[in-house]
Amino acid sequence: MMESSSRLSLLVVAILALATAATAQLSSTFYDTSCPKALATIKSAVTAAVNNEARMGASLLRLHFHDCFVDGCDASVLLADTGSFTGEQGAIPNKNSLRGFSVIDSIKTQVEAVCNQTVSCADILAVAARDSVVALGGPSWTVLVGRRDSTTASKDNAERDLPPPSFDLANLTRSFANKNLSVTDMVALSGGHTIGQAQCRFFRDHIYNDTNINSAFAASLQANCPRPANGSGDSTLAPLDAASPTAFDNAYFSNLMSHKGLLHSDQQLFNGGSTDSTVRSFASSASAFSNAFATAMVNMGNIAPKTGSQGQIRVTCSKVNS
Repeated sequence: MMESSSRLSLLVVAILALATAATAQLSSTFYDTSCPKALATIKSAVTAAVNNEARMGASLLRLHFHDCFVDGCDASVLLADTGSFTGEQGAIPNKNSLRGFSVIDSIKTQVEAVCNQTVSCADILAVAARDSVVALGGPSWTVLVGRRDSTTASKDNAERDLPPPSFDLANLTRSFANKNLSVTDMVALSGGHTIGQAQCRFFRDHIYNDTNINSAFAASLQANCPRPANGSGDSTLAPLDAASPTAFDNAYFSNLMSHKGLLHSDQQLFNGGSTDSTVRSFASSASAFSNAFATAMVNMGNIAPKTGSQGQIRVTCSKVNS
Protein backbone atom coordinates (compact mmCIF):
# COMPACT_ATOMS: atom_id res chain seq x y z
CA MET A 1 0.00 0.00 0.00
CA MET A 2 2.84 2.37 0.93
CA GLU A 3 4.67 1.49 -2.30
CA SER A 4 1.55 2.30 -4.36
CA SER A 5 1.15 5.60 -2.52
CA SER A 6 4.77 6.49 -3.20
CA ARG A 7 4.35 5.74 -6.89
CA LEU A 8 1.18 7.83 -6.99
CA SER A 9 2.96 10.71 -5.26
CA LEU A 10 5.83 10.53 -7.72
CA LEU A 11 3.37 10.51 -10.62
CA VAL A 12 1.59 13.59 -9.26
CA VAL A 13 4.92 15.37 -8.80
CA ALA A 14 5.92 14.49 -12.37
CA ILE A 15 2.61 15.76 -13.77
CA LEU A 16 2.89 18.99 -11.81
CA ALA A 17 6.47 19.45 -13.03
CA LEU A 18 5.38 19.04 -16.64
CA ALA A 19 2.49 21.45 -16.16
CA THR A 20 4.81 24.00 -14.59
CA ALA A 21 7.31 23.62 -17.44
CA ALA A 22 4.61 24.06 -20.04
CA THR A 23 3.30 27.24 -18.44
CA ALA A 24 6.61 28.76 -17.39
CA GLN A 25 6.70 32.53 -17.51
CA LEU A 26 8.94 34.55 -19.76
CA SER A 27 11.95 36.10 -18.08
CA SER A 28 14.49 38.85 -18.81
CA THR A 29 17.28 36.53 -17.60
CA PHE A 30 16.31 33.36 -19.46
CA TYR A 31 19.53 33.16 -21.51
CA ASP A 32 21.92 34.60 -18.92
CA THR A 33 23.45 31.18 -18.28
CA SER A 34 22.52 29.11 -21.32
CA CYS A 35 23.51 31.69 -23.96
CA PRO A 36 24.95 34.87 -22.39
CA LYS A 37 26.01 36.28 -25.79
CA ALA A 38 22.58 35.88 -27.38
CA LEU A 39 21.18 39.38 -26.94
CA ALA A 40 24.42 41.12 -27.89
CA THR A 41 24.68 38.97 -31.02
CA ILE A 42 21.15 39.86 -32.07
CA LYS A 43 21.65 43.56 -31.40
CA SER A 44 24.86 43.71 -33.42
CA ALA A 45 23.22 42.01 -36.41
CA VAL A 46 20.09 44.17 -36.28
CA THR A 47 22.09 47.39 -36.00
CA ALA A 48 24.14 46.40 -39.04
CA ALA A 49 21.01 45.53 -41.05
CA VAL A 50 19.25 48.79 -40.17
CA ASN A 51 22.37 50.84 -40.88
CA ASN A 52 22.49 49.15 -44.28
CA GLU A 53 18.80 49.86 -44.96
CA ALA A 54 16.78 51.99 -42.57
CA ARG A 55 13.50 50.50 -43.81
CA MET A 56 14.59 47.11 -42.46
CA GLY A 57 13.89 48.36 -38.94
CA ALA A 58 10.21 48.71 -39.74
CA SER A 59 10.19 45.37 -41.52
CA LEU A 60 11.57 43.53 -38.48
CA LEU A 61 9.14 45.30 -36.15
CA ARG A 62 6.27 44.30 -38.44
CA LEU A 63 7.41 40.66 -38.51
CA HIS A 64 7.13 40.49 -34.72
CA PHE A 65 3.65 42.07 -34.77
CA HIS A 66 2.40 39.76 -37.50
CA ASP A 67 3.85 36.79 -35.64
CA CYS A 68 2.27 37.58 -32.27
CA PHE A 69 -1.21 38.34 -33.59
CA VAL A 70 -1.53 34.88 -35.15
CA ASP A 71 -1.53 32.04 -32.62
CA GLY A 72 0.80 33.93 -30.30
CA CYS A 73 4.48 34.91 -30.41
CA ASP A 74 5.85 31.60 -31.66
CA ALA A 75 7.68 32.38 -34.93
CA SER A 76 4.93 30.69 -36.94
CA VAL A 77 5.16 33.58 -39.42
CA LEU A 78 8.65 32.40 -40.39
CA LEU A 79 7.58 28.91 -41.46
CA ALA A 80 7.53 28.17 -45.18
CA ASP A 81 4.66 26.11 -46.58
CA THR A 82 4.95 22.34 -46.36
CA GLY A 83 2.94 19.38 -47.56
CA SER A 84 1.09 19.33 -44.25
CA PHE A 85 0.18 23.00 -43.86
CA THR A 86 -0.14 26.27 -45.76
CA GLY A 87 1.57 28.90 -43.65
CA GLU A 88 1.06 32.58 -42.92
CA GLN A 89 3.36 34.10 -45.51
CA GLY A 90 0.83 33.65 -48.31
CA ALA A 91 -2.03 35.22 -46.35
CA ILE A 92 -3.52 38.39 -47.84
CA PRO A 93 -1.98 40.77 -45.22
CA ASN A 94 1.46 39.18 -45.69
CA LYS A 95 1.82 38.07 -49.29
CA ASN A 96 4.53 40.00 -51.14
CA SER A 97 4.74 42.54 -48.32
CA LEU A 98 6.44 40.92 -45.33
CA ARG A 99 10.21 41.48 -45.41
CA GLY A 100 13.25 40.70 -43.33
CA PHE A 101 13.29 36.91 -43.49
CA SER A 102 16.90 36.81 -44.71
CA VAL A 103 17.97 39.09 -41.87
CA ILE A 104 16.33 36.80 -39.31
CA ASP A 105 17.97 33.79 -40.98
CA SER A 106 21.35 35.51 -40.73
CA ILE A 107 20.80 36.36 -37.07
CA LYS A 108 19.77 32.78 -36.35
CA THR A 109 22.96 31.49 -37.98
CA GLN A 110 25.06 33.86 -35.87
CA VAL A 111 23.23 32.90 -32.66
CA GLU A 112 23.56 29.18 -33.45
CA ALA A 113 27.30 29.70 -33.76
CA VAL A 114 27.55 30.93 -30.16
CA CYS A 115 25.05 28.49 -28.62
CA ASN A 116 23.54 25.62 -30.56
CA GLN A 117 19.75 25.08 -30.53
CA THR A 118 19.22 27.25 -27.46
CA VAL A 119 17.65 30.52 -28.62
CA SER A 120 14.25 30.33 -30.31
CA CYS A 121 13.32 32.09 -33.53
CA ALA A 122 10.37 33.61 -31.64
CA ASP A 123 12.73 35.26 -29.16
CA ILE A 124 14.95 36.48 -31.99
CA LEU A 125 11.91 38.21 -33.52
CA ALA A 126 11.02 39.84 -30.18
CA VAL A 127 14.54 41.07 -29.48
CA ALA A 128 15.11 42.19 -33.08
CA ALA A 129 11.94 44.30 -32.95
CA ARG A 130 13.23 46.14 -29.88
CA ASP A 131 16.71 46.60 -31.32
CA SER A 132 15.24 47.90 -34.59
CA VAL A 133 13.26 50.57 -32.78
CA VAL A 134 16.33 51.60 -30.77
CA ALA A 135 18.48 51.73 -33.94
CA LEU A 136 16.04 54.25 -35.42
CA GLY A 137 16.05 56.50 -32.36
CA GLY A 138 13.10 55.02 -30.48
CA PRO A 139 12.72 53.81 -26.90
CA SER A 140 14.19 50.67 -25.40
CA TRP A 141 12.51 48.18 -23.12
CA THR A 142 13.37 44.94 -21.35
CA VAL A 143 12.42 42.07 -23.64
CA LEU A 144 11.15 39.05 -21.77
CA VAL A 145 12.42 35.83 -23.36
CA GLY A 146 11.98 32.09 -23.08
CA ARG A 147 9.55 31.53 -25.96
CA ARG A 148 9.66 28.35 -27.98
CA ASP A 149 8.85 27.91 -31.65
CA SER A 150 5.68 26.48 -33.16
CA THR A 151 5.69 23.38 -35.33
CA THR A 152 2.89 24.54 -37.63
CA ALA A 153 1.36 27.66 -39.17
CA SER A 154 -1.98 28.63 -40.67
CA LYS A 155 -2.81 30.94 -43.57
CA ASP A 156 -6.46 30.92 -42.49
CA ASN A 157 -5.61 32.04 -38.96
CA ALA A 158 -3.49 34.88 -40.31
CA GLU A 159 -6.32 36.13 -42.49
CA ARG A 160 -8.70 35.87 -39.54
CA ASP A 161 -6.58 37.54 -36.86
CA LEU A 162 -4.47 40.24 -38.52
CA PRO A 163 -6.38 43.56 -38.55
CA PRO A 164 -6.59 44.83 -42.15
CA PRO A 165 -6.08 48.49 -43.10
CA SER A 166 -9.79 48.72 -43.92
CA PHE A 167 -10.85 48.29 -40.26
CA ASP A 168 -12.79 51.03 -38.50
CA LEU A 169 -12.20 51.96 -34.86
CA ALA A 170 -14.70 49.47 -33.44
CA ASN A 171 -13.16 46.57 -35.34
CA LEU A 172 -9.63 47.64 -34.43
CA THR A 173 -10.56 47.86 -30.77
CA ARG A 174 -12.18 44.44 -30.87
CA SER A 175 -9.20 42.89 -32.69
CA PHE A 176 -6.71 44.14 -30.09
CA ALA A 177 -9.00 43.29 -27.18
CA ASN A 178 -9.13 39.71 -28.47
CA LYS A 179 -5.36 39.63 -27.83
CA ASN A 180 -5.77 41.13 -24.34
CA LEU A 181 -4.39 44.46 -25.50
CA SER A 182 -5.93 47.70 -24.25
CA VAL A 183 -7.07 50.66 -26.33
CA THR A 184 -3.96 52.54 -25.20
CA ASP A 185 -1.83 49.57 -26.34
CA MET A 186 -3.62 49.67 -29.68
CA VAL A 187 -2.96 53.37 -30.28
CA ALA A 188 0.65 53.06 -29.11
CA LEU A 189 1.37 50.02 -31.28
CA SER A 190 -0.21 51.78 -34.26
CA GLY A 191 2.43 54.44 -33.63
CA GLY A 192 4.91 51.90 -34.95
CA HIS A 193 3.77 53.30 -38.29
CA THR A 194 6.06 56.22 -37.60
CA ILE A 195 8.57 54.14 -39.57
CA GLY A 196 8.23 52.06 -42.71
CA GLN A 197 6.22 52.12 -45.89
CA ALA A 198 2.99 50.66 -47.23
CA GLN A 199 1.98 49.45 -50.66
CA CYS A 200 -0.56 51.33 -52.78
CA ARG A 201 -2.98 48.38 -52.63
CA PHE A 202 -3.31 48.94 -48.87
CA PHE A 203 -4.09 52.68 -49.00
CA ARG A 204 -5.75 53.18 -52.41
CA ASP A 205 -9.32 53.11 -51.07
CA HIS A 206 -8.43 55.64 -48.38
CA ILE A 207 -6.95 58.23 -50.73
CA TYR A 208 -9.77 57.99 -53.29
CA ASN A 209 -12.88 57.20 -51.28
CA ASP A 210 -12.51 58.56 -47.74
CA THR A 211 -13.42 62.11 -46.77
CA ASN A 212 -11.40 62.30 -43.54
CA ILE A 213 -8.13 62.89 -45.39
CA ASN A 214 -6.29 66.08 -46.25
CA SER A 215 -7.12 66.74 -49.90
CA ALA A 216 -3.64 67.90 -50.89
CA PHE A 217 -2.12 64.88 -49.14
CA ALA A 218 -4.50 62.54 -50.98
CA ALA A 219 -3.72 64.18 -54.33
CA SER A 220 0.02 63.82 -53.78
CA LEU A 221 -0.42 60.09 -53.22
CA GLN A 222 -2.79 59.57 -56.13
CA ALA A 223 -0.05 60.54 -58.57
CA ASN A 224 1.83 57.31 -57.84
CA CYS A 225 -1.15 55.17 -56.85
CA PRO A 226 -3.65 55.29 -59.73
CA ARG A 227 -7.10 53.84 -59.65
CA PRO A 228 -6.75 50.21 -60.69
CA ALA A 229 -7.50 49.68 -64.34
CA ASN A 230 -5.59 46.44 -64.27
CA GLY A 231 -4.03 46.40 -60.81
CA SER A 232 -1.24 48.72 -61.90
CA GLY A 233 0.68 50.44 -59.14
CA ASP A 234 -0.40 47.97 -56.45
CA SER A 235 3.11 47.57 -55.08
CA THR A 236 4.10 51.24 -55.28
CA LEU A 237 5.33 52.38 -51.87
CA ALA A 238 4.59 55.44 -49.77
CA PRO A 239 5.93 56.26 -46.29
CA LEU A 240 3.54 55.65 -43.41
CA ASP A 241 4.94 58.82 -41.84
CA ALA A 242 5.94 61.24 -44.58
CA ALA A 243 7.29 63.75 -42.05
CA SER A 244 10.11 61.50 -40.77
CA PRO A 245 9.89 58.06 -42.37
CA THR A 246 13.12 56.62 -40.93
CA ALA A 247 13.03 58.19 -37.45
CA PHE A 248 11.12 56.55 -34.63
CA ASP A 249 9.32 59.58 -33.18
CA ASN A 250 5.80 60.78 -32.45
CA ALA A 251 5.23 62.60 -35.76
CA TYR A 252 2.76 59.88 -36.79
CA PHE A 253 0.24 61.26 -34.30
CA SER A 254 0.67 64.84 -35.49
CA ASN A 255 0.04 63.54 -39.00
CA LEU A 256 -3.25 62.01 -37.85
CA MET A 257 -4.33 65.34 -36.35
CA SER A 258 -3.66 66.92 -39.75
CA HIS A 259 -5.66 64.13 -41.42
CA LYS A 260 -2.56 62.75 -43.10
CA GLY A 261 -2.80 59.13 -41.98
CA LEU A 262 -1.76 56.91 -44.87
CA LEU A 263 -4.08 54.00 -44.08
CA HIS A 264 -7.81 54.10 -43.41
CA SER A 265 -7.15 52.27 -40.13
CA ASP A 266 -4.55 54.88 -39.14
CA GLN A 267 -6.90 57.81 -39.57
CA GLN A 268 -9.63 55.99 -37.66
CA LEU A 269 -7.63 56.65 -34.50
CA PHE A 270 -8.30 60.38 -34.93
CA ASN A 271 -11.74 60.67 -36.42
CA GLY A 272 -13.98 62.09 -33.70
CA GLY A 273 -13.94 58.90 -31.64
CA SER A 274 -12.79 57.69 -28.25
CA THR A 275 -9.10 57.52 -29.17
CA ASP A 276 -8.76 61.17 -30.24
CA SER A 277 -7.56 62.22 -26.78
CA THR A 278 -4.85 59.54 -26.74
CA VAL A 279 -3.63 60.65 -30.16
CA ARG A 280 -3.47 64.26 -28.90
CA SER A 281 -1.54 63.13 -25.84
CA PHE A 282 1.04 61.20 -27.87
CA ALA A 283 1.33 64.02 -30.43
CA SER A 284 2.11 66.54 -27.68
CA SER A 285 4.47 64.33 -25.66
CA ALA A 286 7.15 62.14 -27.21
CA SER A 287 7.89 60.63 -23.80
CA ALA A 288 4.25 59.68 -23.25
CA PHE A 289 4.25 57.84 -26.56
CA SER A 290 7.63 56.19 -25.92
CA ASN A 291 6.56 54.92 -22.51
CA ALA A 292 3.22 53.63 -23.80
CA PHE A 293 4.86 51.98 -26.81
CA ALA A 294 7.42 50.17 -24.65
CA THR A 295 4.67 48.91 -22.35
CA ALA A 296 2.53 47.81 -25.29
CA MET A 297 5.41 45.92 -26.89
CA VAL A 298 5.95 43.93 -23.70
CA ASN A 299 2.22 43.22 -23.54
CA MET A 300 2.13 42.14 -27.18
CA GLY A 301 5.20 39.96 -26.70
CA ASN A 302 3.29 38.10 -24.00
CA ILE A 303 0.48 36.95 -26.33
CA ALA A 304 0.20 33.17 -25.90
CA PRO A 305 3.91 32.31 -25.93
CA LYS A 306 4.92 28.68 -26.06
CA THR A 307 7.18 27.90 -23.11
CA GLY A 308 8.60 24.99 -21.18
CA SER A 309 7.97 21.74 -23.05
CA GLN A 310 5.72 23.30 -25.70
CA GLY A 311 6.91 23.61 -29.29
CA GLN A 312 10.61 23.34 -30.06
CA ILE A 313 13.75 25.39 -30.65
CA ARG A 314 14.04 25.42 -34.43
CA VAL A 315 17.52 25.08 -35.88
CA THR A 316 16.37 26.81 -39.07
CA CYS A 317 13.66 29.43 -38.65
CA SER A 318 11.85 28.61 -41.89
CA LYS A 319 11.26 24.95 -41.16
CA VAL A 320 10.38 22.57 -38.36
CA ASN A 321 13.20 20.39 -37.03
CA SER A 322 13.38 17.02 -38.81
